[in-house]
Amino acid sequence: MENEDKEDEFFEEENVGEKEESGKPTVKIENIVATVILDTALDLNLIETRIPDVDYNPDQFPGLVYRLQSPKITALIFKSGKMVVTGAKSVKQLVWAVKTILKKLMIKGVPMQGKPQIQIQNIVASANLNVVVDLEKAAFTLPKSMYEPEQFPGLIYRMEKPRVVLLIFSSGKMVITGAKRESEVEDAVNGIYDILKSNKCIKEEGSL
Repeated sequence: MENEDKEDEFFEEENVGEKEESGKPTVKIENIVATVILDTALDLNLIETRIPDVDYNPDQFPGLVYRLQSPKITALIFKSGKMVVTGAKSVKQLVWAVKTILKKLMIKGVPMQGKPQIQIQNIVASANLNVVVDLEKAAFTLPKSMYEPEQFPGLIYRMEKPRVVLLIFSSGKMVITGAKRESEVEDAVNGIYDILKSNKCIKEEGSL
């Protein structure tokens, strides 16, 4: 029962458990973390005075916090011109957020120059294989995997191609981290599904 509660912590606010089609994996991007490099230093004190709804307390944290409300995306802005952006659910949404923030800064008279360089650091996604997974069998099948059910109900698998980490539960639900492209998430989920299926580590829920 305790292990089931731990698994629910990952998925309690997600709809990934709602199956579109039995046996077909479904994927949902939860968060994209990216860095943005500007070719100019930024005056954070000036930004704070020009944009009242930001948080800046240099005694506590060196960065300024800029939040977009819809969609809920947060940017940490540093004097060096570096930004860390979190909360986007797609690359398209990420690019829109960066453009929106920089446009607001320019409108408010914050000097900057050059074209921003956006680099995705991590994509976190959830998925549902829509099958039941035999984790003990999968642990013997998958190299570089770790499964200790007494400690945690999920199997951790470090996939080589694409280079991501998968957290797999017996229910078929998954958490994917480490992807740098949206396509890598799809490739990882479809890839692990094929591996588990070919090694007879899964069962269709309707066949139980």
